[in-house]
Amino acid sequence: MSDGTVQRGRGTVFVRKEICKGCSYCIDFCPTKCLGFSKDFNAKGYHYPDLARPADCSGCDMCGLYCPDFAIYGMRYRDLEKATAGAGTAADGAAKQA
Repeated sequence: MSDGTVQRGRGTVFVRKEICKGCSYCIDFCPTKCLGFSKDFNAKGYHYPDLARPADCSGCDMCGLYCPDFAIYGMRYRDLEKATAGAGTAADGAAKQA
């Protein structure tokens, strides 16, 4: 961007690398092509997906829909902020009742 602002993607992915078996479905079906294999291996010896281009991620969760092992899911930042804000208010309410 020419005005000096940093472009931030609209979403992110969360990877449970310990259960990934490196099938590449998430990478193959990512509509924004923001995923790639990591250079590291998990405990099973597989390369797991990594968010190679975070600015391109839309948080659409297409990766999670195609993952046969539920090892990855995407989330939009606005939904993530709502979820964390909701969790904080629930925890605060429980602490006040105790």
